[in-house]
Amino acid sequence: MTDVAALAALVERCRSADGASPVNDQAMLEARRGERAIVDLDGSGAAIAVVATGARAGDAIAEVELAVDPARRGAGLGTRLAQRIAAEHPGFEAWAHGDLPASRALAERLGMQRIRTLLQLRAPVPPDAVVDPRLRPFVDADADAWVAVNAAAFAAHPEQGRLTAQDLADRRAQSWHDDANLLLAPGEDGLDGYAWIKPDGDVAELYALGVAPRAQGTGLGGVLLQATFARMRALGFDTAHLYVEGDNAPALGLYRSRGFVDHARDVRWRHVV
Repeated sequence: MTDVAALAALVERCRSADGASPVNDQAMLEARRGERAIVDLDGSGAAIAVVATGARAGDAIAEVELAVDPARRGAGLGTRLAQRIAAEHPGFEAWAHGDLPASRALAERLGMQRIRTLLQLRAPVPPDAVVDPRLRPFVDADADAWVAVNAAAFAAHPEQGRLTAQDLADRRAQSWHDDANLLLAPGEDGLDGYAWIKPDGDVAELYALGVAPRAQGTGLGGVLLQATFARMRALGFDTAHLYVEGDNAPALGLYRSRGFVDHARDVRWRHVV
């Protein structure tokens, strides 16, 4: 198998066992494009790290996501792989999706520090939500405007705000995507906001919701969230799922007011040199 094929196979084995993917969508897309290094500990595909450096890692020396085959855990493969990454990229940062006990134990073994928490929230999809008539689905000609509004809405976000036109195109090429599930709020000067839905097994994920700074405080976030619920209901989903930064008080306030409660969490760790 190629490195990417081995990585994809390992990710699916981990997802089935853990209920969470060890590698997020952006890291997988960049690995497929050859923009992130794939480090296979021993060539068996049992322990693999995806490593971003330079601009792809943002402010971190290196950004890492690590996966170990559920059938091979307990043999020290994760520790050996993490130690190798630490030797090659001291001060690296790593996402632990799902904050599983094994990932916490590994991080603590290496003396790493928690620096970020990404909450996973869930809520029942209300039966009476409606789509505001001002909203419309995405079309090809919206690509540049979407990149612009996403960058503005997430200017302070270290990952979401850096998405490019190529990132958008790659996501639209994924089997889960449908342009009808990317709802846009047109404004007088481009797009004022958007909401993006990702069907994911038995739940529908609010993949991203962004509001341009000029439209913040107008209630547009609530309008987009209601439209998201309506679209999820139309697709046949009863449960909504989303990710939000643990310290994003305005977003948490909006989501909790609409019935979202904690479900799980992702943790970002930093290797202390």
